[in-house]
Amino acid sequence: MNLFVGRLSALMNPLTYVIVNVATIVLIARGALRVETGILKQGDIVALYNYMAQIIVELIKLASLAITINRSLACADRVADVLSVEEDMKYGDRQSEEESKEISVEFDGVCFAYGENSGDALDDISFSVKRGEKVGIIGATGSGKSSIINLIPRFYDVKSGSVKVNGIDVKDYARGSLGNLVGVVPQKTVLFEGTIRDNMKFGKEDATDEEIRKALEAAQAKEVVEQRSAGLDARVEQNGRNFSGGQRQRLTIARALVKDPDILILDDSASALDFATDLKLRQAIRKLKKDLTVFIVSQRTSSVKDCDLILVLDDGKLVGKGRHEELLEECEVYREIYESQFRKESAQ
Repeated sequence: MNLFVGRLSALMNPLTYVIVNVATIVLIARGALRVETGILKQGDIVALYNYMAQIIVELIKLASLAITINRSLACADRVADVLSVEEDMKYGDRQSEEESKEISVEFDGVCFAYGENSGDALDDISFSVKRGEKVGIIGATGSGKSSIINLIPRFYDVKSGSVKVNGIDVKDYARGSLGNLVGVVPQKTVLFEGTIRDNMKFGKEDATDEEIRKALEAAQAKEVVEQRSAGLDARVEQNGRNFSGGQRQRLTIARALVKDPDILILDDSASALDFATDLKLRQAIRKLKKDLTVFIVSQRTSSVKDCDLILVLDDGKLVGKGRHEELLEECEVYREIYESQFRKESAQ
C-alpha cells in the first residue's frame, strides 16, 4: 500500500502542475486572439485566469487528499492488527491483601525466554527470599539480571518453573493486585511532564505531602526539591530534561517509595549516584520498614556486598548465591568482579 501511495504521489504532483501551466498557456493564447478581435476585454481574461487558479488550487487539494486517504487506510490496517491481538496473560482472583507468608519471593526451577524461537535468557533459576531481606543481583552485561526482576511483578511469564510472591504463584494474582505489592525502579529513569508532586503521586494518587517528603528524604532527593522555589510544585519537563541524571534517579526511587510497597526493586537505579549518596540511600531504605524486601541490581560490588543474599549470574545461569564473604571464597565469577573493581577503586 505504501509503494502504491508513493507511486501515486510521484505521478499526481507533477501532473497537477503540468495541467496548471498548460491551462494558463491555452487561456492566454486563446484570450489574446479574442481581445484582439474585440470579443473579450482584458479584464475578462484576468477574471477567467483567477477563476481557473481557484479551480486548480482545489485540484491540488484533491490530489493531496487522495494521498492522505490512502496512507490513512494503510495506517488503519496496522492499528487494527494491533487491536486484534489477544492477551496471552491470564489472571487469577487472589488479592494482595491476603495474609503474607514468611517467604517473600521464591523462584523454583525458572526458565525464561523472550521469544518462542530465541534462546533461554534464564536457565533453571531457584532461590527463596525471606520477608525483610535485602538481595543483591550482580553479573556481567546480558547475564539475566533484569530478566529475573522483571518476572517478580510479572512483566513476563516464565517458560517453565514458577515464581511465587508471598507464597502465591504470580499467575494466580488478580489483575493489578500484584502491582500493589511491588515497587519497581527501572534502569531507564522516566519522569513525566508536570510537577514533582504529580510524579510522586503516580503510584499512589491519594499520597499526602508528608508521605511524599518522607519518600524524598529516604531517596536522598529532599535537596533536589528544596533547591527549587516552587518546592513540590516545581515544573518537570518531558523525560525530566531539567534535572540531572542523578536527580532523575533519586526522584524515580522516591516515586516508588511513596506507594509503600512490600517488595522494592532497584534495577541498577543508582548508577548515576556517587558512592557516598549510594551508601546513604541504601542505609535509608534499610530503615524504612522492617519487613521491606529489597532487590538491588547493580554492576558495583560495593552496592551489594552488605546484602543478606547475593545472586551471581553468568549467561543466564545462577552460578553463586550467598553473602559477600562466602562468595569471595566459593564463587570465581563474583571474586573476579570484586577484584577487578577493587583494583580500579584503589587506583582511583
